[in-house]
Parts: sequence; C-alpha cells; structure tokens
Amino acid sequence: MSCLFPALTDPSAAGRTALRFGTRSLTYADLASASGALAARLRGVGRVAVWATPELETAVAVTGALLAGTAAVPLNPKSGERELAHILSDSGPALVLTAPGTELPSVFGDLPRLEVSASGTGTVPEDTCADEDPALVVYTSGTTGPPKGAVVPRRALTATLDALADAWRWTGDDVLVHGLPLFHVHGLVLGVLGPLRRGGSVRHLGRFTPEGVARELNEGATMLFGVPTMYHRLAEALPTDPELAKALGRARLLVSGSAALPVHDHERIAAATGRRVIERYGMTETLMNTSVRVDGEARAGTVGVPLPGVELRLVEEDGTEVSARDGESVGEIQVCGPNLFTGYLNRPDATAAAFTADGWFRTGDVAVREADGYVRIVGRKATDLIKSGGYKIGAGEIENALLEHPAVREAAVTGEPDADLGERVVAWVVPADPGSPPALTELAGHVAARLAPHKRPRVLHLLAALPRNDMGKIMKRALTVPDPDRQSDTA
Repeated sequence: MSCLFPALTDPSAAGRTALRFGTRSLTYADLASASGALAARLRGVGRVAVWATPELETAVAVTGALLAGTAAVPLNPKSGERELAHILSDSGPALVLTAPGTELPSVFGDLPRLEVSASGTGTVPEDTCADEDPALVVYTSGTTGPPKGAVVPRRALTATLDALADAWRWTGDDVLVHGLPLFHVHGLVLGVLGPLRRGGSVRHLGRFTPEGVARELNEGATMLFGVPTMYHRLAEALPTDPELAKALGRARLLVSGSAALPVHDHERIAAATGRRVIERYGMTETLMNTSVRVDGEARAGTVGVPLPGVELRLVEEDGTEVSARDGESVGEIQVCGPNLFTGYLNRPDATAAAFTADGWFRTGDVAVREADGYVRIVGRKATDLIKSGGYKIGAGEIENALLEHPAVREAAVTGEPDADLGERVVAWVVPADPGSPPALTELAGHVAARLAPHKRPRVLHLLAALPRNDMGKIMKRALTVPDPDRQSDTA
C-alpha cells in the first residue's frame, strides 16, 4: 500500500480517471501498474532527475520515484544550460527520466537516461519509507545567486496536501484543471500529487488557454489552479466571452497562487462570474503556509489564515514579534510546522541562515495581519519593503492601487535612494494605451487618495512590458529604464 497515494491500491478507485493530459489518460489501475513498474526499476538507485515536460510521463515518473522511495529532482525544460549544469552537478542524479523521444541538451553528457512508459506493467510496492525521507529536491529561482536545492521530505507533502484538503474541502470527487509547469511546487505538488492523494482526477491542459479552461469546466471539472497571469487573461477575456463566464461560475473552487493576484482582477472575475478567486501562500521551502478557506470569507488581496499545523508570526528587523493585528503594522513572515523542508542540499550555511535560533523559517516575505488573523502580503523584504520618510511601505498595496487606474495595464513598484526620504516610491507602468500614457501627477494623486499621501509614487517609468519569469512573477531586479527620455521628473 502507498501511504502517499492510497487510491493506487484501492479497488474501488481502480476504474476512476487519475490523470488526463490532452487526449491521453490513465485510470488509477493504469497509473498503479505504470508507476509500480517504474518503481521496481528505481528502487535503490539514489536521486533521479525528471525532465518535467507537461506530459503524462512526467506524472508517472514522479509517482514512480515516490513509490520507490527515491527523491526526484524536477527540471525546468526551459532552463538555460548554465543553470541546468549547476543543478545536475549539485544534485548528482543517478539518471534522468524523460518521456519517450525527448531530446535533451548537451549539458546532460553521459548521464544515464530512462524513458518512462505510461503503459508499464507492475505493482505498487509496500511503502517502507519514513516521514523524514526526501521526496523531492526542488530548486529555487536563484534570484540572489545559483539556485539552491530545497529538500522536501515526505512528511511535508502529506502535511500540506492534507491541510489543503481541510481548508478547501478537497475530496476524491474533485476534478482539477490546470495548465501550470510541472517543475515546481504549485504545478507538481498541488496540481498533480494533490489530486492523486485525494483519489481525485487532474486534467492538464498542456498549454493554458481560456478556451481550454472553459471546455474542462463545462465537462465536469470542479477546481481550477492558476497563477495571476492566467487569471488576468481570463479577466481580460470575460467581457466578450459569456460562455467562459458561465464555465468559471460552475467551478467549485478557483485558486490563485505563486504571486499576488491584483485586486482589480479579483473584482472583474467576481463581477462577471459570481465566483470569487481564493488565494493561498507558500514557497518552495515551506510548501503551503496559509489559505483562504472555503468556509471563510474570500477577501481579495489576502492569503487567508495559517493552515492546520502551521504556526505563523510577523517580526521586526530586530526579531521582535509584531503583535498588532491592525492591517498596517508590517513584519517579516516566519513560519514553523510539518510543512517545512529539511534544508538546502549541500548548503549547511544557507540552511542555518534560513532558520532562527528557535527553529522558525525566515520567509523573506513581509506582511500585515488583520484583526481576524487574515494575512495580507505586501511584498518581499529585499525588493518590496520601502522605507520612506519614517514609514514602512509595502509595494504590493501600491501596485494594487495603480492597477485600479483605467490607464494602467500592468504595474510594479520599487524603492530607490532619496537624500531626503531615505527611499522614494518608484512606479513602473505598462500603459493601457501606449499612445496616451498616464502622467505621474495623475497616478500620484490616484494612489494618495486611496491609500495615503506618503505612499504615492514620486517617479514614473513607462515600459512596453514588465520582465517576468516562467511563473508570471515580475522580476524586479531586472527592471531597467530602456529610454531615459521616457522617465518622468521626480515629484
């Protein structure tokens, strides 16, 4: 029996569809046979890399590795050769698992390769793994240096997925649709392993499209997982697509994660569909920390409350805990619980630095808490906490305010040194109409009226697009001014 995926050995689930990628699908009996056959080949081989293309074989590969007690290292097929070389050297996989016919970059050299069959014949082995045994090694984005491999134990997978089941009333009757990549926590752990743990079904679109979402929801899917870029595209399509609005309205649960969903998109989707998107908060090292619950208020701009088993606190820079729950007092989020990783592979220094002396993980995210415990993230400590004129300002709330202006399509906010204020607020804006961009005075007044005068942007840069990574997150360290003539005067 599999302790991670009970449905694989449950006779009542055998004929139920477990995975569907495009026109290809596997029942639980099929998946048990294919992953069991792979597990027999992987038993005792050590870590394995998984070339995580959005295909059925990727799901079989990870499931088979977990059944074998072998840690899987999911690889982003879009990574450059330098990053791949670092990850392969750091993780030292015994072999790489791929779908049949896959061409790998030359950086893999002579690393043994095993093509995964979705029609293999085998049985699910007895689960003899311990809770602390590594399940996955997931590499961080590497924004402050080479990517680090976060070692995720089996304990963290079960703790997070079971806590989400409690928060979302997630059951085997749910059918999840998503089009996320499969090399990270959101797409792989929540999007594939989550349904398999519940005994439900996942339908992967291969490539996200509003049409694909509407089709799957109309054909019985109950849940949608996406990132803000995806929900923004849905919000943009809704005014001219009443069938999409009906399909989204049928969903039991719409979940956004990996970055903050702008309040403007929240409201547009709710107005068109009658259904509110809920947000959750997690990261590679912690899996999931908080979520809006299905039996709670779906409040735009918040990530809900701590999940069962997770402890969360906000702290000042000197380590003093922020006790106020006033929606204004900013502190760094620190978490503790069974959802945490065990450390960074080969990096005891980085692991030690990531935890406090009393065992709490330093997330690097800054937030405020409402009176009822709801958490509202205002940004990253390194890039989104702006200290201006004696105030601590979170970039996230200013970005949301800017996005409410009709002349703004996209927005990012950063801080830059200021001799008088310490730091001044800088807005990076993609205009809705490039031929008629908004002026700084207009946007500054808009923000000041909604938030407070000290939060208004004092510099405006107009851009054709914001730099984003594969998950749609804005890469603020890459923000540059391509044309100095388009930079407004400081106000």
